[in-house]
Amino acid sequence: MPNTTISSATPTAILSALPQEQRGLIELLQHPRKLSHAGREFWQGQLHGQTVVLALSRIGKVAAATTATALIERFGVRRMVFTGVAGGMGANVKVGDVVVATDFMQHDLDVSPLFPRYEVPFYRKARFDSDAALTSLLFQAACRALESEHAKGQESLATRRFPGACVHQGLVASGDRFVSGAHESRALLAALAGAGHEVLAVEMEGAAVAQVCLDYGVPFAAVRTISDRADDSAHVDFQRFVDEVASRYAQAMIRQLLIAL
Repeated sequence: MPNTTISSATPTAILSALPQEQRGLIELLQHPRKLSHAGREFWQGQLHGQTVVLALSRIGKVAAATTATALIERFGVRRMVFTGVAGGMGANVKVGDVVVATDFMQHDLDVSPLFPRYEVPFYRKARFDSDAALTSLLFQAACRALESEHAKGQESLATRRFPGACVHQGLVASGDRFVSGAHESRALLAALAGAGHEVLAVEMEGAAVAQVCLDYGVPFAAVRTISDRADDSAHVDFQRFVDEVASRYAQAMIRQLLIAL
């Protein structure tokens, strides 16, 4: 069980999907201390006035679940926040936009006919909610971060490349495959919509972390910068996008969130 008494030193966990995102946060960390646990590296310290633990989720649901469990069991975190990139699925979700998850599901989970398709066995549901209060703060932080980037005008590379970027809230789907073909994307979107799940973005970790946090009673929220439209162009300039846009957004959003906590 998680700690029932939370002190001011109880950390906030910040999970990053990619090393580029984490690197920028580590550089800002005050009094950094690196620890190894469960075959992973964790960074403890102070960030924007908050005690934090930084970790890479690694790729895929199992790896992300292991990391989330380690953060709770080993470090006793009070809340967990995830930043990363995702493929846009919603009709109005564009590359360069940001999606704050209201809930999560596994798009590749199918235990039918024993359970309805997408339903997680023994939970009686397919979707796991993010924490409402933390998600609201994260949404506001994302909005302020993008407003700040837009205010910089031509000084901001992200603004120059994606001047109309905006923040969305909605369902995010996770699966253990990189959705990168237009045909696959359309088929997945249609299958999910047919089951009543209107998905805004697709990635590979969020639903697993949400399930772990539900089990432990730890508030969880996640934000994803849209790097592609989960179609045939999903691989184009991916690394450049992460370096120049997503990592910058992640640092700005985390800063705004930690200041608000």
